[in-house]
Amino acid sequence: MDDAVRQTLSYHRRTKHHPHRYAQSSGFLDWATQPKPFRTFAGAPVVELPLLADAIQASYADLYRPGAVMPRRLDANAVAVLFELALGLSAWKEYKDTRWALRCNPSSGNLHPTEGYAVVPSLPGLEAGVYHYVSRDHSLERRCTFAGNLPLNGLLVGLTSIHWREAWKYGERAFRYCQHDIGHALASVRYAAATLGWSARLLDNPSDDEVSAWLGLDQVDAFAKVNNLDREHPDLLMLVGPPPLPAVQPSMPSASVWSGTANALSPNHVHWEVIDTVAAATRKPRTDAAPIPTPEALPPLPNASSIPAATLIRQRRSGLAFDGKTGIDRATFFRMLDHLLPRPEVPPWDALPWSPHLHAGIFVHRVQGLAAGLYFLERNATVHDALTAACRDTFAWQRVPEAPAHLRLYLLAEGDLRQISRAVSCDQEIAADGAFSLGMIAEFGDRIREQGPWWYRRLFWESGVLGHVLYLEAEAAGMRSTGIGCYFDDVFHDLLGLTGDRFQDLYHFTVGMPVEDTRLRTVAPYGHLGRR
Repeated sequence: MDDAVRQTLSYHRRTKHHPHRYAQSSGFLDWATQPKPFRTFAGAPVVELPLLADAIQASYADLYRPGAVMPRRLDANAVAVLFELALGLSAWKEYKDTRWALRCNPSSGNLHPTEGYAVVPSLPGLEAGVYHYVSRDHSLERRCTFAGNLPLNGLLVGLTSIHWREAWKYGERAFRYCQHDIGHALASVRYAAATLGWSARLLDNPSDDEVSAWLGLDQVDAFAKVNNLDREHPDLLMLVGPPPLPAVQPSMPSASVWSGTANALSPNHVHWEVIDTVAAATRKPRTDAAPIPTPEALPPLPNASSIPAATLIRQRRSGLAFDGKTGIDRATFFRMLDHLLPRPEVPPWDALPWSPHLHAGIFVHRVQGLAAGLYFLERNATVHDALTAACRDTFAWQRVPEAPAHLRLYLLAEGDLRQISRAVSCDQEIAADGAFSLGMIAEFGDRIREQGPWWYRRLFWESGVLGHVLYLEAEAAGMRSTGIGCYFDDVFHDLLGLTGDRFQDLYHFTVGMPVEDTRLRTVAPYGHLGRR
């Protein structure tokens, strides 16, 4: 086994939570070293973006109907909408003298390790070049301009991670959470593009070194005043714009002098060497583009909410507590699961250039018309034989007859599993108090050994995309969802009967009726700017 694969699998085993031993962290929050939530580049020219998302007319349901939203022309105003709905602020929360921002892209612990960039051709009001997005100010910082134009009817959106922002709270397990967050942000970009009638696709070829070069992460002078732990790790580039998107990745134009100096995020840091090790082990080389898979033919998605898409995207929140009483009807449950299946030209799954590798073990608590118990959703048909052979032989694997025929939903065992689901999710009540909760099971070890250790990150990205769909679907159903990064990995494996690393649990989610914390005050996201 190659060293990088060994280091990656070792990191995953080492950072599992267990009932009597959690993954290593500092064990306390050192508020004096809490990282700043916003990166800025001093000296970079600033382009203030208008706030235009309120004018978006597409409904949430429209996003899932190919061709339902007339594509907007590519201009500076459209770029402003894209970033407002993808990575912008959705609200501020206040409690006594404390104030913190919420964003359209969710994040573990609301710590936001993800940074966003735009690489744009020459547009009215926007020079061709590379820009860093500052969500607090809804502005673009121009890091460089191109000597020539970017020959592209679209733009590139770049995403990076500052691992320290998560490690400050979560220690060694933070690298996992950063990858969740990249998946959420990837989906958030794809949904924002859909509100403009645009498409978006993750670029499969570039290496991490190429992503660094595109976004200026390799500019030594720009990061000379920050600690290495405040540096950004390159994650991905997405091609975004009016359809059809070009099949060929653009070449990087010659750049002029880069400008801007990154701000320091913390006065002091705790160095988690294992994060550096796994980040290096999972670094992506340049690869040939894999053939984009054709999703299986599925019926159109059932009608989603007619709420304006921009409204629903910005009202998304993580539920902090559920009422333990409210359930959902069977049709709503099936609709939520149906949205987890890929269809051509339907967000967010058309942004990923691979077939599904994650599936869901589901604790059904309060779904009217379904027996409480343990269920399993297979997101592709090819996994069935391997999965049933790997799981407990006592499971029924009974297709749910009431479910749509194309939904591979199986009942494994009936019973009230609320306490078990709570125990699996680090004894958090929210996992038992909702309508259902689930764990995302990835086709894991073989994929990493065969395709390369950088696939470790991609599997977590897919889990974040899955979670983002559940967030929006919960809002559309009048409920709320919450991502759960604290779970006992092997306890869930034991429950399913899984051994070895062929399948691994990567993320948990729960959906229910929220109990609002009335102590908190909600403030509009951009009232502090005084501009439209």
